Amino acid sequence: MKIAIIGTGISGLSIARMLQAEHEVVLYEKGERPGGLIKCERVNNCLFHKVGGHVFNARNEHVLEWFWSHFDRDNEFVKAKRNAKVFFNNAIIGYPIENYIYLFDKITVKKITTELLELQKKPKISPFEHDNFELFLQNSFGNTFYELYFKPYNKKIWQTDLSTVAMEWLEGKLPMPNLQEIIESNILREEEGNMVHSSFYYPKYGGSQFIVDRLKSGLTIQTEFEVSKIENIDGKLRLQDDQQYDKIIYCGDVRKLPDFCKKILSDGGIDVSYLEKLRSNGTSNLFCETDENDISWLYIPEDFTKAHRIIYTGNFSDSNNLGSERRTCVVEFSGKIDYGVMVEEIKKLPGNLKPLAFNYEPNSYVIQDKRTRTEIAKAKFLLEQRGIYLLGRFAEWEYYNMDKAIEAAFELHTEINTTNILS
Repeated sequence: MKIAIIGTGISGLSIARMLQAEHEVVLYEKGERPGGLIKCERVNNCLFHKVGGHVFNARNEHVLEWFWSHFDRDNEFVKAKRNAKVFFNNAIIGYPIENYIYLFDKITVKKITTELLELQKKPKISPFEHDNFELFLQNSFGNTFYELYFKPYNKKIWQTDLSTVAMEWLEGKLPMPNLQEIIESNILREEEGNMVHSSFYYPKYGGSQFIVDRLKSGLTIQTEFEVSKIENIDGKLRLQDDQQYDKIIYCGDVRKLPDFCKKILSDGGIDVSYLEKLRSNGTSNLFCETDENDISWLYIPEDFTKAHRIIYTGNFSDSNNLGSERRTCVVEFSGKIDYGVMVEEIKKLPGNLKPLAFNYEPNSYVIQDKRTRTEIAKAKFLLEQRGIYLLGRFAEWEYYNMDKAIEAAFELHTEINTTNILS
């Protein structure tokens, strides 16, 4: 078949490489270069992750096998332990914070432990049976801990009412609370080793841009081409460049589907206006030099600063700091923050931070409500009947990390090839 892929982030590049052995594949990218959210650039010969700090690991064996078939793990990557911390009460403490209750004042410790014990008397339900994210946090940690840490931190990131956030959306992305583990960690004071991505792999040179450059190699990519039109001509799907395709894989923003797709959805009973109003947050990222440290991620819950985390990308690989005698990091803010404001904000943070560059990404994080997955599933079903597939963080409105994006591409690859064989 001849297949068009719209969008060249990790989802688009992954599905293209999976399909290219059996089909003719052409990718369309509206920007100047491929990579989506995982693009990097060098500033003063230091590596700037322009949106977050992207690393690789996976629990899915198929994903691991596929990924390492494209890279030399031993010679091209380093393996690192995730050393996450929390900046709280002007001190750097361990993460997840519930394992470090012993560092709080006596009154706070008593309140938290009393509430945790009271919660154990309630009927047990699955974390994902909670009606929303706010209830999950309150019923898992108690109101004191919720108001002290979980509410301010998550409000900073998502900038939305946590009671409107669906729990299913966060499955696999949070360390699940367990009272026995919390007690043991506070008594034994051992580091957490079972978190999601407690260790990860990272390219020795080039960061996630190295991954982009390898995966895009040999693919046919048209850059600076925004797909604004799709139509069906004699059973073929045609774009505005008059190229015709048997299938289209849409890895763009589901809120900005071409009119042809919106009509399919509307005719099928989908509330297109709901999809167009799906919520997302952008991020402002300030690239900085910092003092020497061994931290990978530093979470900042308190409201003394607008920043919500620091990603110490300079600790991921020494090659990320070639142009500096110091380490580098990315300070992340939710939403659009003026450069001058960010420069003032970092003066409140540890590390004697010095700004090098900045970037604003209008859409970084997707936010689901209780309705989102149902509506997206309906939309995917209707579009697939017409040969159009949704894939990726913003097309499927899922908070995919790199491994989950590849896993979703795997599933779609199997589906497309199975459909092709049956037809």
